[in-house]
Amino acid sequence: MSEKIVFSPGSFFHGTKADLEIGDFIITGKKKNYQDSRKSEYVYFAGTLDAAIWGAELAEGDGRERIYVVEPTGDFEDDPNVTDKKFLGNPTKSYRSKQPLKIVAEVIKWEGHSPEVLNNMLENLKKLSDMGIKAID
Repeated sequence: MSEKIVFSPGSFFHGTKADLEIGDFIITGKKKNYQDSRKSEYVYFAGTLDAAIWGAELAEGDGRERIYVVEPTGDFEDDPNVTDKKFLGNPTKSYRSKQPLKIVAEVIKWEGHSPEVLNNMLENLKKLSDMGIKAID
């Protein structure tokens, strides 16, 4: 039985290709979502669905793109990879935490970016990678 969920302005989202369940925790110390063999020191999440859609679309792996509604279990901060480096302030409401994120729901119906917009982003990320700049540092 599917329950209808209404997202409040305070909802947080995590986009990925990982197959997780409601009640699971997203934790640090796992392989990062993006062309990077390092282990993640933080878990990343966003207060906008669009930012989570990018996370799902750009994540590596063969799994289905997924967006989870998450609850932080501890302190979190603005994601310095985005805030003031790429966007003044934090318009994407992108955050990171060293504490787990609890999955409370999955967003089932969402619309991804157009193939043209997605390909443009992938090309830009490849250029950065070729210059030695990681997507997430």
